[in-house]
Amino acid sequence: MLYKSTRSNQSATASAAEVIKQGLAQDGGLFVPESIPTLTHAEILELCGESYPVRAAKILSKFLSDYTYEELLQDCREAYREDSFVGGAAPMVNIHDQLESLELWHGPTAAFKDMALQIMPRLLSRALKKTGEKRTALILVATSGDTGKAALEGYKDVDGIQIMVFYPVDGVSRVQKLQMATQTGSNVNVCAIKGNFDDAQNGVKAIFGDAEMAKKLNDKGYFFSSANSINWGRLAPQIVYYVSAYCDLINAKKCALGDSFNVCVPTGNFGNIFAAYLAKLMGLPIHHLVCASNANNILTDFLRTGTYDRNRDFYLTMSPSMDILISSNLERLLYFVAGSEKTAAYMEQLKATGAYTVEPEVLSEIQKNFSGYFTNEEETRATIRDTFEKHGYLADTHTAVAIHAAEAYVKESGDTRPMVIDSTASPYKFANNVYLAVAGKEATSELEALEELEKATGTTIPYPLAGLAEREIRFTKTVEKEQMAEAVLEYLNA
Repeated sequence: MLYKSTRSNQSATASAAEVIKQGLAQDGGLFVPESIPTLTHAEILELCGESYPVRAAKILSKFLSDYTYEELLQDCREAYREDSFVGGAAPMVNIHDQLESLELWHGPTAAFKDMALQIMPRLLSRALKKTGEKRTALILVATSGDTGKAALEGYKDVDGIQIMVFYPVDGVSRVQKLQMATQTGSNVNVCAIKGNFDDAQNGVKAIFGDAEMAKKLNDKGYFFSSANSINWGRLAPQIVYYVSAYCDLINAKKCALGDSFNVCVPTGNFGNIFAAYLAKLMGLPIHHLVCASNANNILTDFLRTGTYDRNRDFYLTMSPSMDILISSNLERLLYFVAGSEKTAAYMEQLKATGAYTVEPEVLSEIQKNFSGYFTNEEETRATIRDTFEKHGYLADTHTAVAIHAAEAYVKESGDTRPMVIDSTASPYKFANNVYLAVAGKEATSELEALEELEKATGTTIPYPLAGLAEREIRFTKTVEKEQMAEAVLEYLNA
């Protein structure tokens, strides 16, 4: 399996190890596989009897052909250990009726990013060896909250790798900020910026594209790589969620083999829902994909009109991991639907004007598989309260966005297929807002909200968040968004 850029009509030439090491294509595009491997009913049936690590290794082996199955199985077993994923990786819990919550947050940072970022460092470490790389990889991460902590946790003390995370100083929750500021590890660094997530992401992309920076780092024995979902090594493990969920639906007799189901994803950067689309292209019987947005509803507008326009107000919401106006992985969908030439043109228009419009036939093809819905702040709070009071299910602020969108889709379409909803974070990661929604009053403080939410709901604080306030704060630096490159050089003494 070889890979190519979304913006190039050249033949695929890069191996999986090379694209995982490199992160971004040289022309600024994202790497995509030359073809989509198939997943047969017989293979799905076989996977129904396997553990999550085996399911993951089997699916990843279809895309990462320069890794042996034995290597992938070893890495998946280490990544998804029971002591890291207490209660198991990606369990499914019924919310009500046909709505099933795929809980992706049982890992070491209590967010879904763990599902990819516990395996990705292992894939990168092998990639460095497979490609004969002698330099140290510098992982640069822009985060809207969860990716940063999950990447720091996944990459800490990994040989041959340094990692630096940038986050918007006022764009993450107090819990998320503390998780990053208290991160352990000898090879990690964290820096806040005065700006929003898109500023952080644009800054990281600019650093990646700066030839002078690359030369300075090379002279010091470093090269850039990425842990954001623009990196194929981060996106590929996400495909596994949906295959595993379908296996669990079959095992629970909620689907017969071959029956179709729907998927709803709370979406910011479009990586998670694009992974579901890839699973569908492989042959997984996903009927429809519901893209759920918060007040930053740029994707809803795009899926309904075909116009992507980031020239709009930006909102800081109670679901900060979705506070994004540049959904990078949408570029991969455009490639599969419209081809590389049109995709390159759309991205050029986006860079020049902040907007682009796809042709009617492109939009029609996208709408065959995707619908967009958004949930405002009031609706998010009401969904958390109503879902807990009526069904006993406690959802975080992102999962609530998806529940509301899924319910709207079911009501509008009359579609009664099982609906797998990605639950992307523990409610305790956003305890302040979740407590306000269920208790009708403010918590004493954002940190004390953890214990107050536990008492109010009879649920349990997950192990990664217990005792967070007592941990040593290591990182306090904040810089202007224009100073990100300087901060990187300062970190590396370059």
